[in-house]
Amino acid sequence: MHFEIVSKIDNINIIATGKGIKELHRLVKSYGGQNWRKMKGTASIRLFSGKVVKAEIHWYECHGVGRKEFKIKKYI
Repeated sequence: MHFEIVSKIDNINIIATGKGIKELHRLVKSYGGQNWRKMKGTASIRLFSGKVVKAEIHWYECHGVGRKEFKIKKYI
C-alpha cells in the first residue's frame, strides 16, 4: 500500500459478496475466512509524496480476518 488512511472511511458500500468476487479463491487461499465482501468508501489519504487528498478506496473485508488489500480507485 503506497498510501496511509488518515481519516475515518465514510460512505461505505458493499460492491460484491461471495461468488460475485472474482478474487475469492485467492483471498481464501491467502488469508482464510469464508464470508468475503468487496467494499468501497471515501477517506482522506496521505500519499507517498506526503500530500493529503480525498479519494475513493476499495478493499476486501472478512469477519475474523479484517480489511485487506486497499486500493485507490479515484481522487475526489
